[in-house]
Amino acid sequence: MQPLDRSTIWPYRDGEPGDFYYQRYAHPTGVEAERVLGELEGGEALLFPSGSAAVTTLVLAELAPGQTIALAEGAYYGTGELFRLLARWGVRFVEFDQTGTPPDGADLVWLEAPSNPFLTMPDLEAAAAHPGRVVVDSTAATPVYLRPLERGADYALHSATKYLGGHHDLLLGAVVCRDPEAASRLRELRGRTGIVASPDSAWLLLRSLKTLRPRVERQTRTATELAKRLEAHDAVERVRYPGFGGMLSFDVRGDATRVETSLKTIANATSLGGVDSVLESRRRWEGDRVPENLLRLSVGLEDVDKLWADLEQAIGIA
Repeated sequence: MQPLDRSTIWPYRDGEPGDFYYQRYAHPTGVEAERVLGELEGGEALLFPSGSAAVTTLVLAELAPGQTIALAEGAYYGTGELFRLLARWGVRFVEFDQTGTPPDGADLVWLEAPSNPFLTMPDLEAAAAHPGRVVVDSTAATPVYLRPLERGADYALHSATKYLGGHHDLLLGAVVCRDPEAASRLRELRGRTGIVASPDSAWLLLRSLKTLRPRVERQTRTATELAKRLEAHDAVERVRYPGFGGMLSFDVRGDATRVETSLKTIANATSLGGVDSVLESRRRWEGDRVPENLLRLSVGLEDVDKLWADLEQAIGIA
């Protein structure tokens, strides 16, 4: 493993700063984590202290007052809420069906692959043909299943807290840029504003990236099987699953809250992408935007039959 260097300063050499001189601009552990993630995605990676910090920095670096973001309908609700806050700085956004063509006039096209919690996949070819720059939030797909820069996107974005981190023990965001000049703009804004990831979180990310592929491939096998069993269950109205990854959502015919509170193996908690399975009703956070009986399940590494037994008994109680 890369040594964990928590230094905030490094001495000059012969009166000149070296590659590292002040942690706010760069530190060895973070640079190594960015190198590894950049290789996985095929671009130049930058880390941020959270996924929301990555979103904020990207918008502020790439847009000016009066410009517009076209945001995928059904994308993570926090992204839209953040864009609403940024409206006071003159940045606008409109929502569109990402399975089709982005609207004219958008300066930045914001996709999510797949969307959370509706699990739709974007039309990447239509987005790449749009004159605006393209961002793909690839948190749930990970570079194992999608490398957006190879599909015409300008940026791949991750809440690295989720699958890239994978253990519910780090908070990080990442932007991977196709254009080195875009990476330089982001790096300058990150350093000036201090929106920088800590060495500890970067070190944990390096640990996690070593097991990314076996983790998400196992989660995919389990989620695929659970989706099939849920679709066949009489108490389930609808299942949403894109065919890969560890996240799915489903609508129960009964009380979603009772399903949550009846779980024994699966944790009733928020977030996703970890080695431990979690499930929650999204209505508490997203309101009328989602069906009242929608439950989001993030599949971990537990035995599939053990997870199914827990889901089956909880759905039966609802």
